[in-house]
Amino acid sequence: MTVTTLPTVTYLALGGTIASVATTDPAHRSGAVPRLDAHDLLTGVPAIAETAHVDAHQLDLVPSPSLGFDDVQGALGAARRAVEAGASGVVVSQGTDTIEETAYLLDLGWDRPEPLVVTGAMRHASAPGADGPANLLAAVRVAVDPGARGRGVLVVLDDEVHAAATVRKTHTSSTGAFTSPGTGPLGWVTEGLPVFHAPAHRVPALTDHVAPLPPVALHRVSLDDDGRVLDALGDLGYRGAVVEGFGGGHVAERTLDAVHRLARRMPVVMASRTGAGSTLAATYGFPGGEIDLLDAGLVPAGRLDGLKSRLLLAVLLAVDAPPDRVHAEFLARGRSSSPQRRP
Repeated sequence: MTVTTLPTVTYLALGGTIASVATTDPAHRSGAVPRLDAHDLLTGVPAIAETAHVDAHQLDLVPSPSLGFDDVQGALGAARRAVEAGASGVVVSQGTDTIEETAYLLDLGWDRPEPLVVTGAMRHASAPGADGPANLLAAVRVAVDPGARGRGVLVVLDDEVHAAATVRKTHTSSTGAFTSPGTGPLGWVTEGLPVFHAPAHRVPALTDHVAPLPPVALHRVSLDDDGRVLDALGDLGYRGAVVEGFGGGHVAERTLDAVHRLARRMPVVMASRTGAGSTLAATYGFPGGEIDLLDAGLVPAGRLDGLKSRLLLAVLLAVDAPPDRVHAEFLARGRSSSPQRRP
């Protein structure tokens, strides 16, 4: 009889919807709150024991809006220690509200080939059709799959595998809330097996410390915006800013002076508020168009959205990256297919 040795996976739990159950506790308002720890969640998915030996650790038990950079650093350090001790991969579960940010921040610090997989749930554990157990099982299966190695941090929900750099939460409650606009998922979990449709590729990690980070502002432009927020940012202690512009990266002419003043005080990244596609480089020549903004020294975000651009700029500022490296990192990580202008 052949004895099969199962791989080891480290499971790090932070709370969130996947760990939440409905409560009528008088000390709380009615509704779901995080209550289940890592061992509770594993016990609820016996099929995981057929996939891997899982070493579970409870790092926190909170809704994901309450997570911060220190929590991400704690998970990053625990994940690194786990693979150094021999784990084939690591799974992190948390609330879905901030997965697109925490996963990307983890990716900026994850320098190992072993898979680091982030998952969660859209329906709490006591809801009909709770998706947490299936997501956790799929995440473990991805974490031990050889095809997941060398891909950086992955996000697995609804049997889809997404890259941390592209994934977004695009619906408030659907179990299919997570998508990668413009690129699609890297792969799927089909009949229990991860299947990837592209070779493994990633941009190298930037740092092993993602906390503390300097403050970076994120401003989304809007119709008839007068720019007063931009003028205020320089006096609020921010070290950098991301402007989510109209379309391919544009602002109103009335705010152009404020953008220029801000760019003289700190690094400013130009992203798009659209949620898909790349910032433009050489199409529009009107005042406030992308040509004007790039000539003023703004850094094009490429395909990175404002949330991810904020994290990347903060990490680059934390490592004292000079302006030319900031441009180069956004060019590489934004993966833009259009030519980029330099200031």
